[in-house]
Amino acid sequence: MKRYIILIVLALWGITAWGQPVQKADTTAVATAEIAEQTASDVTNLAPERLWEQANTAYINNDFRTAIQLYEELLADGYVSSKLYFNLGNAYFKEHRVGEAILNYHRALRLNPGNEDIQYNLRVAEKNTKDNIEAIPEFFVKSWMRSIRHLMSGNAWTLLSLVVLVLMLGSVLFYLLSRRLIWRKVGFYGTVVMLLLLILTTSFAAADRRETIARSSAIIMREAVAIKSSPDPSASDLFILHEGTMVEISNRLDNWCEITIADGKKGWMECAKLETI
Repeated sequence: MKRYIILIVLALWGITAWGQPVQKADTTAVATAEIAEQTASDVTNLAPERLWEQANTAYINNDFRTAIQLYEELLADGYVSSKLYFNLGNAYFKEHRVGEAILNYHRALRLNPGNEDIQYNLRVAEKNTKDNIEAIPEFFVKSWMRSIRHLMSGNAWTLLSLVVLVLMLGSVLFYLLSRRLIWRKVGFYGTVVMLLLLILTTSFAAADRRETIARSSAIIMREAVAIKSSPDPSASDLFILHEGTMVEISNRLDNWCEITIADGKKGWMECAKLETI
C-alpha cells in the first residue's frame, strides 16, 4: 500500500509542476484598480496604467481616435486581454471602422469565449457589413460541440483537463486499494468516466491551440475586394467581398491568400487586404 501511495504522490507532483501556464500579464478589467491587481507582478512602472486611464477617459469623452491610439499603444507594448480588445473594438465601431471593430471583437472572444457583451457587440457590428452570406448547414453535433468548446478559453480547458486527470488517478488509486467489490466497481467506473472527460477536455484544449497557431480565420479590411480565380492581378473576378466579412485562409502563395467564405465559395485575394484574427 505504501508503494501505491508513493507512486501516486510522485505522479501528482509531476503533473502539478508541468501544468503551470506561463502567460503575460492580462489586463482584463476596465477599472484601474482591477488592472493593477492583474499586472502587479509584471509592471515595474505606472506607464501602462496611465495609458489605460487616459484611453478610457478619452473614450468616455467621445475622443475615440485618441482612445484607439492609446489602446493600440498598450497592445504594441505587449499588454493583451479580452477587455482591451473589447474596448478597442468599441472605439473602432464608434469611428465607423467596422472591419477593425469586428477584428478586435473576435480577438476578445478568443480570450473570453463565453462573454455575452462581446458576443452581442460582435453581432451588432456584423449587421453593419454589406455581405449577407448564408453559411452551409453543418451536422448539429459539430455545432453543439463547438458551442461547448467556446464556453471557455483554451487555457481553461487545459487546466480542467489537469483536474480531470488528477481525479482519474484518484479513481485508479481507489480501485487498487479498495478491498470490497462494490468500492472497486466505483473506482473502476469512476476511472472510465474520468478518462472520457479527459479525452473531451484535452481535445477541446488542443483544438483551441491549433486554431490559435494556425491563424486561418481573417477579416476583410478594405471597403471592397475583388476575389480572383487565381493568384494573379489580371485573373478574372469571381465575386466581391466587403469590409468586415470573415473568411478562412486555406492556402498562401507569395503575397496572395486563397480564402473560403461561409457558403463554400473560394478564391484568391492579396493578403495585405485582410487581417488574421
